[in-house]
Amino acid sequence: IVCGGLMFSYAMFLVTPQYKASAMMYVNNGSFSVGGATLSLTNSDLTAAKSLVNTYMVILESRKVLEEVITKAEIDYSYETLKSHISAAPVNSTEVFEVIVTDPSPQRAEEIANCICEVLPDKIADIVVGSEVRIVDYAVLPSAKASPSLMRYTLIGLVIGLILSVVAIFLHEFFDQYIRSEEYLLRTFDIPLLAVIPDLNETHHKGSYYYYKKGEGD
Repeated sequence: IVCGGLMFSYAMFLVTPQYKASAMMYVNNGSFSVGGATLSLTNSDLTAAKSLVNTYMVILESRKVLEEVITKAEIDYSYETLKSHISAAPVNSTEVFEVIVTDPSPQRAEEIANCICEVLPDKIADIVVGSEVRIVDYAVLPSAKASPSLMRYTLIGLVIGLILSVVAIFLHEFFDQYIRSEEYLLRTFDIPLLAVIPDLNETHHKGSYYYYKKGEGD
């Protein structure tokens, strides 16, 4: 419980909230050429569609494209920083791919995503001859933070606390040097029991126990 509370507090007060804005684009499935080679895609050729999306993702992450996005959006990000904030993936294995921008500012995330929608199609058309990318959906201002998840952090804390508790109990039992019951004495050493000393300090005494430390007496 303590670990769960600590992780909840950490996520609530110390972790910077992140917001996600996404835009969707459609990859033209007609014929196009790359490096002089002509390729043709159909709606049933999902593998080729995924490959095309991966090609466009490489172009999206290129320095030339992202630096133009930085200039157009007027943001104080380096190329490496902006690249770490952007991801893209096909939507349900179709020829539509989604560009996701993650940022501490919801307004900036939306602005970057929409700048990519303006810059990327022209850059792709310049690089991949005969290709075409159309905007399916522009990004909107995210209304809720994408991370951190308070529930997830709390559950992680509870699991960590459970593991630590089990380890602590195991170590306590492993290094315990005291004989605390008649059963332990008989089971471990297989010697006859001559007498027991009752605990007179307990009001409701249920049984008698040995409290001699191992090695300090018979």
